[in-house]
Amino acid sequence: MKLSDYVKKRTGVPLGQSGSLRNMLHRSLGAGKFSIFWQYWNPIWGFYLGKLIFKPLKSFLPNAVSLLITFVVSGFIHDLVIIVLTKQFTLLLTPWFLFMGLCVIIGDYANIDYSKYAWIIRATINIAIIFSCLFFAYQVKI
Repeated sequence: MKLSDYVKKRTGVPLGQSGSLRNMLHRSLGAGKFSIFWQYWNPIWGFYLGKLIFKPLKSFLPNAVSLLITFVVSGFIHDLVIIVLTKQFTLLLTPWFLFMGLCVIIGDYANIDYSKYAWIIRATINIAIIFSCLFFAYQVKI
């Protein structure tokens, strides 16, 4: 699948088209599972993480381990940008993404599904998970 096809599948509109950001936010925040949130969030970044990290890893590792490593790599890349810009070593986003990856895995394993609730409730749950993971990441910040 090409990037343009992937973005259209995730946002409902072609790459670069007006409404892409709005659709991404609406679909991701309103997802009925935390793993579905990540299918819609930042489709360009997700496309490359899937193609370059997740798919190669899952050829020899279990899906859950591959997913967790992909989240950690994504967090570390985000941290690297901050390290380069601030010239200070700190890891906050790496543990944050680790915790979010764990939530995806645990949520899928436990089959946690809140899709029957109204969009605002689903969005609140997804945001609460994200900020809870951020809170825990601050507790272990390096």
